[in-house]
Amino acid sequence: MDLRKIKTLIDLVQQSGIAELEITEGEEKVRISRNGNNTPFMQPMTPTSMMLPANLMPAMPVAVAGAAIPAEPAGHTLKSPMVGTFYRSPSPGTPSFVEIGQTVAKGQTLCIIEAMKLLNEIESDASGVVKAILTENGQPVEYGQPLFIIE
Repeated sequence: MDLRKIKTLIDLVQQSGIAELEITEGEEKVRISRNGNNTPFMQPMTPTSMMLPANLMPAMPVAVAGAAIPAEPAGHTLKSPMVGTFYRSPSPGTPSFVEIGQTVAKGQTLCIIEAMKLLNEIESDASGVVKAILTENGQPVEYGQPLFIIE
């Protein structure tokens, strides 16, 4: 199983809050679970499964008592209409559809979300200036996840 796939699965376990995820791919089987302190760990299920190096294991954010949660920028929030992979440009090596500070019109393509091998252009549902891009290129997104702030 590809290390990038395993890292993506670990990220999904962290973001979703699920306790355990088991994936079977051919003869390989991997189980990713959270231990008692909510840190994900990977348990290989067969001798042919790959072990994820400790330096690639993402650290869980630790909540500090009394710590303030950063405020989301003011403005209209464009949310993901589907689950998939977020892309800022039409293909690798080409410029992004939009950048922070750029003025956009309603209906203008802002990004692409790949879902089930289909590339879906996501259009702006408001006119204004892009104040924030809340997702990294190539990252998985959930339905309803904020993607852009347009003011």
